[in-house]
Amino acid sequence: MKSKLILLVIGLLLAGSGIAQVIRQGNFILGSTIGFSSVNSQIVQDKGSGETQADNPYSTQLSLAPSIGYFLIDNLPLGIRMDYTFNRVKDQNGLRAEDSNILFGPFARYYMSLKNNMYFFGEAGFGFGNSRDTKDLASGTQKINTNLFSFSVGPGVTVIATNAIGLEALVKYNYARSKFDTERLGVKQNTTSNTNQISISLGVQFYFAGLKPVNQ
Repeated sequence: MKSKLILLVIGLLLAGSGIAQVIRQGNFILGSTIGFSSVNSQIVQDKGSGETQADNPYSTQLSLAPSIGYFLIDNLPLGIRMDYTFNRVKDQNGLRAEDSNILFGPFARYYMSLKNNMYFFGEAGFGFGNSRDTKDLASGTQKINTNLFSFSVGPGVTVIATNAIGLEALVKYNYARSKFDTERLGVKQNTTSNTNQISISLGVQFYFAGLKPVNQ
């Protein structure tokens, strides 16, 4: 009986040490998260003669964020991520507007072990983007330039299986700033939007070393 108990403890320790290999220096992490949130935005518009300010009462956002990272040291990966976001805004008059953006930027994580196959982590990242659009209207040509910046930070939990695939949940605070410049008939207008939001994301990550999963 004692020998079986000893073998069981050794087996659990070996299993735990195998899982722990995934967050060691030199490994890679590849995957994506998908998230949903509702946000409040503040918009400041400059028409050249002064500034007017208005608040958007309600908007929704869907995001998809594929990423790849490298563990510089144990527990700490640094990488790059693409953020695709789709926004739908409803103003005080009931009018809706939709837009989508793509941003690129760095991210970093730090993992802490909770159990043999469960980890708590904190994540922070930045995103940068730019888009230009020219429209031919009956009254002339309209030029639109948009600069985008975002910052996000928050905690998460991941469960990593023995095949080095992790399922995770992440709660983040997100700040986004966009500057929207338009020019029509020689008249320039500047619109700045600041957005604060809390998002909940679910993701799948694959941890590997070289061309194979970490544990194999």
